[in-house]
Amino acid sequence: MKKLLMILLMINLALIVIFTAIFWSRHNYEFIIYVCVIIFAMFLIALSINKVEYTPAALVGLTIWSAMHLAGGGLTVSGQRLYDIILIPISQTYPIIRYDQIVHIWGFGSVTIVMFCLLKKALKRPLGKRVAISIVLIMAGMGVGAFNESLEFIVSAIVPQSGVGGYLNTSLDLCSNIIGAILAMIYIRVFYLGPNIAQ
Repeated sequence: MKKLLMILLMINLALIVIFTAIFWSRHNYEFIIYVCVIIFAMFLIALSINKVEYTPAALVGLTIWSAMHLAGGGLTVSGQRLYDIILIPISQTYPIIRYDQIVHIWGFGSVTIVMFCLLKKALKRPLGKRVAISIVLIMAGMGVGAFNESLEFIVSAIVPQSGVGGYLNTSLDLCSNIIGAILAMIYIRVFYLGPNIAQ
């Protein structure tokens, strides 16, 4: 686990240095704020690493999310910001499926796994009803997602030219967060809760 932690730390530090340079050179203050949020999250994990049993899936998931998020704001494809690219056009009414929504699905799926890591010591042994645990963890993941949308609103107020988007973008983000939380809960139930506890 220590080896994995060092590898993930080096990856995150490299991402922070590279993309901070990119954002700073472009005067992209929106994503410089997000870099600060990532650093703060790393600080919280470092403080709690000896108290919380973070799973490899949680830590790897957060690192991939960090890379996806920074790449979304820092890389362009054919002159278009990666975050704005529609990967699979399945609707003529809504901008889906967009790279941004994939990032939200992955990111808040990872956050839901982190919520499980934070709460599992508090769960009674043997673990209680899976349905109740599932609802609590999905809501916890969605709660962090809602906090993220509040943060995006604050960023849009501080940086008026940010690419956060309006009501439709927020709604699609929240729906993506729900999908991510549900997929993570399926993963948690299969790999961590097991089949032998009460329904």
